[in-house]
Amino acid sequence: MKHPILLCFALLLSTVLFAQSYTINVLDSNAKVSLRGLSVVDDNTIWASGSRGTVVRSTDGGKTFTWMQVPGFEKRDFRDIEAFDANTAVIIAIAEPAQILRTTDGGKNWNVVFTDSTKGMFLDAMAFANKKEGFVIGDPINQQAYLATTKDGGQTWAPQRNVIALNDGEAFFASSGTNIQPLKKMGPIKDIEYIAITGGKKSRLFGGNWIRWDLPIVQGLESTGANSIAISPDNKNAVVVGGDFTKDTISANNCVLVNFSDDNHLSQPITNPHGYRSCVVYLSKRHLITCGTSGVDISTDAGKNWTLISKKSFHVVQKAKKGDAVFLAGNGGKIARLQ
Repeated sequence: MKHPILLCFALLLSTVLFAQSYTINVLDSNAKVSLRGLSVVDDNTIWASGSRGTVVRSTDGGKTFTWMQVPGFEKRDFRDIEAFDANTAVIIAIAEPAQILRTTDGGKNWNVVFTDSTKGMFLDAMAFANKKEGFVIGDPINQQAYLATTKDGGQTWAPQRNVIALNDGEAFFASSGTNIQPLKKMGPIKDIEYIAITGGKKSRLFGGNWIRWDLPIVQGLESTGANSIAISPDNKNAVVVGGDFTKDTISANNCVLVNFSDDNHLSQPITNPHGYRSCVVYLSKRHLITCGTSGVDISTDAGKNWTLISKKSFHVVQKAKKGDAVFLAGNGGKIARLQ
């Protein structure tokens, strides 16, 4: 039998060496723009969106990027983007009026497909289950979360009323467009179409009509709580990250592991990500990446332990829907690739 201390050391060493094999290469930047929306269609097709009405696109795997500013939206903030191919994408302009735009010609022209001028409107994130069915979620109006759905690839949207009641000071972060995720109707929870997480003074996980789980994550302030959720490839688990974006190097209570099929649904990692994290993504069933303003972490054991691989600041990370490429985006218009 191997000595347990030696075995633990060997596992730790292998994790560190594995993490050190990753590098983050910045491909392009625009100092005037903050990017929070990112959609990677395949290894060649990348779309991103952000402040100053900015959308950026690459069709050659990040060798070159086309930066564009949507006419009439120069002062708007596009916090999330969903792309379907090199020509078709949907973006959300977050607030007053909240608007959704769609292009079918690679961003040369954008059509406003949805507008809501209700006072207090603020769209936070968007997710698609496939090329047709999608969700957009926003901060509460009269303490009810705002939710709209589409069944035609974002061409039309239908608001859903009274879907999630929220507490005072409980809302959604528009930090990376990943606080709502589609959930396939399979596995242990067949009747649920999406999972969403809240932050602020209260932080919870919502799904269908029956999941209302309090998250063991730092909360209580407007700057605290859950920011991002990723669903495992087999739909049985999830990982939630967040923290306090005003104290972005503090790692306590910034990550939650979710097991949908276990009676003890929620647990915390052994080793947390190293600071506030605004986005998390599965690379495989056991491998994940998470990023935030204080750095980037990798997990090789389904989120139980995290290793810091970079102190570079990023808001969002995404893996190709069809492929293996992983890209990151953030402040200063940085777009990078994980190698």
